[in-house]
Amino acid sequence: MIDNERENSKKLERAYLIGFRSQLESETTVEEHLDELSELVRSLELDVCGRSTATVRLPSPALYIGSGKADQIIAAAKEAQASCLVFDSPLSPSQQRNWEHRSKLTVIDREEIILDIFGERASTREAVLQVEVARLQYYLPRLTRAWSHLSRQHGGVTGARGQGETQIETDRRIVKRELTVLRKELAEVRSRRSVQRRERERSGIVCGAIVGYTNVGKSSLLNALAESKEVYVADKLFATLDPTTRRITLGGQQELLLTDTVGFVRKLPHSLVEAFKSTLEEAIESDFLMLVINLAEPNFEQQWETTLSVLRELGAEEKNILMVFNQIDRVPPDELPMRMIRARSLFPDAVYVSAKTAEGLDALRLKLALYAGRNRQVIEIKLPPARADLAAFAHARTTVLEESCDEEGNFKMRLSADEAIVHKFNPFLCK
Repeated sequence: MIDNERENSKKLERAYLIGFRSQLESETTVEEHLDELSELVRSLELDVCGRSTATVRLPSPALYIGSGKADQIIAAAKEAQASCLVFDSPLSPSQQRNWEHRSKLTVIDREEIILDIFGERASTREAVLQVEVARLQYYLPRLTRAWSHLSRQHGGVTGARGQGETQIETDRRIVKRELTVLRKELAEVRSRRSVQRRERERSGIVCGAIVGYTNVGKSSLLNALAESKEVYVADKLFATLDPTTRRITLGGQQELLLTDTVGFVRKLPHSLVEAFKSTLEEAIESDFLMLVINLAEPNFEQQWETTLSVLRELGAEEKNILMVFNQIDRVPPDELPMRMIRARSLFPDAVYVSAKTAEGLDALRLKLALYAGRNRQVIEIKLPPARADLAAFAHARTTVLEESCDEEGNFKMRLSADEAIVHKFNPFLCK
């Protein structure tokens, strides 16, 4: 039945947006949040037919706002011929039911919109599992919305309750059982990802994670740096849900691994943060973060605040962060100087690039080379002729600064190598 409700939600045509403003928020902030909600809604191919805002001093348990204001909003929505109400703030299951009973319209909140978008974008098994876990956790307390036959009773059987049980109780048991199965399968997928991560760590290559707001061009930037077109890119929210790792060559035998992670958004539901923990762990376990911000966004500072709040929730806000402002080609020329002044006042060492035109990519590669070289040591080794294999390894995985061969055929080499692989040369270090 949940799947039927989901299909019905996709057939909705006209959405009326509703935002609540606390006394600490400005009207401008609420309007910006509704602008983003509008973009989220349109990505599900729903038309936005209007919007309303309401100031909330103390949230009401029944409707979040007073009944009088609620009736005004419902009247405005029906005048706009809305087929659903979309709330920017999370609603409790009871509030959601009360709005539906009062308006006779379908009621959706931001979390459900994001869940539907994630459901459409998920492609790999891991992403599908993560989205389905989050979706079932969301729908479990809302099952009463999915059934019109709640009073139906199953007859009692031996060992069951004498009066039978309601259909909703049966459905809850089914959903909980499905959640258990999905979580078990997801744990197995996460275990495999953990093995892959340990293998990368043993390779000794510095690993970075690309993080940032959704649709700021993270995947395009990874393609540009890797000189590849393999990472999926699209001008839409949450185009990439699955982490993609690419090896980046920086010259001087320096390499690093960069992983593109799922994008963030304001009010990202905690259930999704929790469900995508294994994906976002790429940010936690990385050596550094490359935080990408869209300079073409007028209020780009809010993108930074949103990303930082998610990183705090993950425990990754203290990592070394390389700030990158992307999409400088999309900033109006007369506004570019002032936006760069604002950006530099916050992040003096940031890099400014365009993944589309390649402007600034050389400067970014130089910055990345510094990060790749932070864990490197300069050592001198002497290899016997029989260890030509180790000499070849040195050429492939280190920067050979000096090299010579003595009369006995020994290879003498001065290397700049990552700390993680220096141990391979320990028996041959020059004293």
